[in-house]
Amino acid sequence: MSELFNLAKNWLEQDPDTETKTELTKLLEAAQSGDHDAERELASRFAGRLQFGTAGLRGRLQAGPMGMNRVLVAQAAGGLANYLKDYDKEQPSIVIGYDGRKNSDVFARDTAEIMAGAGIKAYLLPRMLPTPVLAFAIKYFDTTAGVMVTASHNPPEDNGYKVYLGKANGGGQIVSPADKDIAKLIDKIAAGSINDLPRSQDFTVLSDEVVNAYIEKTASLAKQPEADINYVYTAMHGVGYEVLTKTLAKAGLPQPHLVKEQIQPDGTFPTVNFPNPEEKGALDLAIKLAKEKNAEFIIANDPDADRLAVAIPDAQGNWKSLHGNVVGCLLGWYLAKQYQAEGKKGVLACSLVSSPALAEIAKKYGFESQETLTGFKYIGKVDGLLFGFEEALGYLVDPDKVRDKDGISAAVMFLDIVRYLKKQGKTLTDYIDEFTKEFGAYVSGQISIRVQDLNEISKLMAALRNNPPSEIGSFRVSQFLDHTKTDRQSDILVFTLENGSRLIVRPSGTEPKIKFYLDVRGDDAQHAEKVLAQFDESVRSLLRQEQYGKQDC
Repeated sequence: MSELFNLAKNWLEQDPDTETKTELTKLLEAAQSGDHDAERELASRFAGRLQFGTAGLRGRLQAGPMGMNRVLVAQAAGGLANYLKDYDKEQPSIVIGYDGRKNSDVFARDTAEIMAGAGIKAYLLPRMLPTPVLAFAIKYFDTTAGVMVTASHNPPEDNGYKVYLGKANGGGQIVSPADKDIAKLIDKIAAGSINDLPRSQDFTVLSDEVVNAYIEKTASLAKQPEADINYVYTAMHGVGYEVLTKTLAKAGLPQPHLVKEQIQPDGTFPTVNFPNPEEKGALDLAIKLAKEKNAEFIIANDPDADRLAVAIPDAQGNWKSLHGNVVGCLLGWYLAKQYQAEGKKGVLACSLVSSPALAEIAKKYGFESQETLTGFKYIGKVDGLLFGFEEALGYLVDPDKVRDKDGISAAVMFLDIVRYLKKQGKTLTDYIDEFTKEFGAYVSGQISIRVQDLNEISKLMAALRNNPPSEIGSFRVSQFLDHTKTDRQSDILVFTLENGSRLIVRPSGTEPKIKFYLDVRGDDAQHAEKVLAQFDESVRSLLRQEQYGKQDC
């Protein structure tokens, strides 16, 4: 135990945060006095390090190297600073943003001070702002890199640290091998003390110039004639409200009815279990307001406003969220028609777990299509990109402005679609029906298994990989693809059935989950929903079998 206690004492000597220092001191004292529960908890805090990867860092706010805290962030900033000095030997620079979560502003300022102390030209956004504004600022100032302190739609106990590379890298999120190279440099910093890292106040706190530039460019996406629109918006306790409403005003778009309980940033997310518009119940307050106002639809941002959710009522007045694949394909279809009319050439791209319908849109309108690995870090790197999306509510409608998903721009483009339809006396439901007539009824579903022990994920992936099912339900598996054995080199399994249905399995990159993506195509919406329901039950039945660990799903 003495080695563990020494690790904890060394950490305490570095920790500048009163809260985490007090927390760890109490835990250490309890462990030293023979409290076995405290010993186990202390051991888990120092069992390793929160791993730095292509999603940067993301984890629970707590003391020790397995949590998000000021020591860990300072180590990350120090390692990243050394990477940037080698990456850009002339004048490395960085812009830093943060959202409304607990300690986001503190982590951002620590990063700015350490970057400035390392001789890197550092800019700090003026206040808590959406992730897309940070992504825009990287290109606007042509910086070497960017950092956004956010955990997006994770639970309130979490925070994160997302890293972007600019200049020749294009301003998108890091991809391998940059993550591994940065991680090695972070480990070197962690071997010493953060007290040895020089700090400086010689960084620039930016004015609203960059925010206004983002708003002006985003507002220019709206091209359709004016029309009355009756809709509801929620910011999900995040940072989207200010920038979105200013953008709507600049674009001459109607303002929404606001879910006032969720409109201001609040890192405790008091009205939702999970601050993710995809989660059950997250839109309940928005739906309540929509019914009161007899609204046509609901739009929602996630807490850092890089995603967009849409909900519409059915003929009976029951509200339903549109799947990310539906919204992505509606945006892609609308833009494909515009770009074809303008004579543009380029690529429509989505992640490989997103709907195959985008490839059909691209083919019909004379564009190339591309499926990337999951995440906008890959979509944003596609050469000639005109539009990109992923099923998890992420859309990129103006890749010349940012190289990451953008829930503000997507909202403006979606409202432009509504105005386009209003001009013709049509509704969103009419638009979805027209899409089905032109391309068929594509329907998607998802099953998620959340685990307590991350080893359960690797066990299930190994079972499916080493003993793949020959059939799912009453349909034979016509193709099985293991992407660890392809040039993708990714932990993704793809099962294609003889009826054309597709199941994709992958571990989540940001949460302790394994995800199952289901895609089917039917003759019409009713038929497709029936096929999906049968497919969903067949997959759940498969996972309950002995060889796959009798999963509770």
